[in-house]
Amino acid sequence: MSNRIVVDPVTRIEGHLRVQAVLGDDGKLADAYSTGTMWRGLEVILKGRDPRDAWAFVERICGVCTGIHALAAVRSVEDAVGWKIPKNANIIRNLINATLYTQDHVTHFYQLHALDWVDVVSALSADPRETAAIQAKISPHHQFASVGYFSDIQRRLKDFVATGQLSIFKNGYWGHAAMKLPPAVNLLATAHYLEALDFQREVIKVHTILGGKNPHPNYLCGGVPCPINVHDSGAAGNGLNEVTLNYIRDIAKMAIEFVNNVYIPDLKAIASFYPEWTKVGGYKNFLCFGDFPEIENVWDNKSLQMPMGAVLNGDINNVMPVNPRDVNEIQEFVDHSWFRYADGKKGLHPWQGDTIPQYELPKGAEGTKTKFSWLTTDGKYTWVKAPRWKGHCMEVGPLARLAVGIGLGVDWIKEPALALLKELDLPLEAAFSTLGRTAARGLETIWTSQKMLQYVNDLTANIKAGDEAAANMDKWEPSTWPKECRGVGLCEAPRGALGHWCVIKDGRLANWQAIVPTTWNASPRSDDGQVAPFEATLRGTPIADPVRPVEILRTIHSFDPCLACASHLYTADGKEITKVVSE
Repeated sequence: MSNRIVVDPVTRIEGHLRVQAVLGDDGKLADAYSTGTMWRGLEVILKGRDPRDAWAFVERICGVCTGIHALAAVRSVEDAVGWKIPKNANIIRNLINATLYTQDHVTHFYQLHALDWVDVVSALSADPRETAAIQAKISPHHQFASVGYFSDIQRRLKDFVATGQLSIFKNGYWGHAAMKLPPAVNLLATAHYLEALDFQREVIKVHTILGGKNPHPNYLCGGVPCPINVHDSGAAGNGLNEVTLNYIRDIAKMAIEFVNNVYIPDLKAIASFYPEWTKVGGYKNFLCFGDFPEIENVWDNKSLQMPMGAVLNGDINNVMPVNPRDVNEIQEFVDHSWFRYADGKKGLHPWQGDTIPQYELPKGAEGTKTKFSWLTTDGKYTWVKAPRWKGHCMEVGPLARLAVGIGLGVDWIKEPALALLKELDLPLEAAFSTLGRTAARGLETIWTSQKMLQYVNDLTANIKAGDEAAANMDKWEPSTWPKECRGVGLCEAPRGALGHWCVIKDGRLANWQAIVPTTWNASPRSDDGQVAPFEATLRGTPIADPVRPVEILRTIHSFDPCLACASHLYTADGKEITKVVSE
């Protein structure tokens, strides 16, 4: 059937994702569905283990959203046993998280998403003088803006091409009809792509100081493992002191400068050439768990700088409260997932959840279990479970946070979003789209880079006031815990709402379940007709070239998928009707 499109694997993401789509006679996608093709079973691995060690296991779910699973894990255990953390620990956790956001969002825009919009090969024909002039116009304070600089970048690209090796730019959809940037802008974006690699190497040094390493910085139930030693003026190995605090402060200032002078101007410039993408890829339901509590041990919207809430049917004027502890509010289903429950089709809250694999091909699938060419939705077709909030599919991530933040009138979210829409002469509805999702991530990064600076200043002030406590060990011994207890650790990961639920019995883990952002977004459809974000947002998308469906990648990448998180086995892909190798 010539109307079938298969992208497998979708690259420039974490993990293994397959997208199948059906192209209508009108040149638009009539339907689409996604398959997570990997399972690792970390929930099974954790059973019977010491809860204080859980963070070190779940942190290995992903190497991209580094640290955030550890943060959710320690929060879950602390919630279960009633463990309070000191003020310094709360500030340091927020600082680590703000650093993660800043690094992760910049990396996503340039390394994971930009090549959906930027034609690198086109940059070979650019006039470096024109590129320098554009740089001076959109970002006059950027330090690299000379004609010579862009000529050198172009020369490096030409050397790649001359050797027949495009290196990191190999397999792109170069020359695609859907690429609209002029050569000079392509050269500008390519230069900043390379600069972003240098940026992320520098900004993650904050994690090495506060958490000992990156990826996977160290965490600790009851606080943070970073010692505070202001009386020692030595290097970072001796803990937090005046030298290391000043070093982190300098990194935060560098991050603010890069975001404001490189990332945001590029985002606006690229977006201006693709206005049609403000009408594609939208969704109506949004969920946020909230994050960045500025009052330690308090999880409500008075403390949370990223608010908690839910929006249904696009009604942002009616933000509803969210209670992840309510067993009737959040449930996971496995009707179309390669798992099984004892109660069949009944949905389970994570505290009651189970992770039992059951791999089988759905009815009507073509191929074998290890070499399928076409899957159907008539049965189980993915390793991703189907979480629902009050029975609804929900989108999570930067766009969800923007929707909830505007609805609740959160100034740092609402004002920049409305200002950008006004600058681009777009209505509010334009935000709920593929391009709006990408823009929401950029606006968020302005805030997180500024929060990096705020938190290092807050930490400095609190230490100077005489508070040097970084951890509370009152609950360290399991003998101080209830015989049976359960907790939930919530976060807003860069990709969206993240929750880890634990059940502890006799000091050991009896159950552990995680619902991660991409589980919400990449969820399989429901038998009642609901379609989750990945699948729904692709419907109606115009496809210029079915053999090179860059449009599918644009929308899927706008979510910044992390299937490693979502589908905790890999089946080899077979011969596809349309074989697509994404760049």
